[in-house]
Amino acid sequence: MPRILIAPSVLAADFSRLSEQLRQAEEAGADWFHLDVMDGRFVPNISFGPPVIESIRAITKLPLDTHLMIKEPDRYVKDFRNAGADCITVHQEACRHLHRTVMRIKELGARAGVAINPATPVATLTEVLGDVDLILIMSVNPGFGGQSFIPGSLQKLAEARTLIAEAGRSISLEVDGGIDVSNAQGVVEAGADVLVAGTSVFRQGTIAEAMQRLRTSIEQRTPAS
Repeated sequence: MPRILIAPSVLAADFSRLSEQLRQAEEAGADWFHLDVMDGRFVPNISFGPPVIESIRAITKLPLDTHLMIKEPDRYVKDFRNAGADCITVHQEACRHLHRTVMRIKELGARAGVAINPATPVATLTEVLGDVDLILIMSVNPGFGGQSFIPGSLQKLAEARTLIAEAGRSISLEVDGGIDVSNAQGVVEAGADVLVAGTSVFRQGTIAEAMQRLRTSIEQRTPAS
């Protein structure tokens, strides 16, 4: 079975001890760091922008998985790439010309991802499957951390995994929202191979113990037939 990646969501970290907490997560086996960028327009919250990502880039060599929950992402993808983003994911719902945005990200040398909200059908991604490197299924409504996992996301993950298989390409399938030890095994069995985890990593005891619990829950999954 392929290795399942864990991408701790930096938004849930203690920003007064950010460097220390990222180091602890990296030492505990984090594969990527997930960076939630919010503009207060596409989602009802504001987080951080390129300067913070540039600071994070300076303290870790792990891939920076940058999730743009913003309107008009085309205007800013170059800034985020220059700040150190390795993968830039935009929302299908925020892009007027999604294919153009995806190709712009790839021209900048980053991996290109497309995210969809809980109410958006997986089928809307069909026309960009030939170009994307990552699909992100939101398992909560974006904008805030600490929300509960939406059970219907399992079906969406399974549908996305089928589309990826039919496309015959190596595309990461990421899930973001409410991921913890109670559902990690289920989302992996549904097809996810990258798990974003914020509260369950940074706010559940020590980071090392939280990462170990999450990894253990993933490894208990049923092998694919």
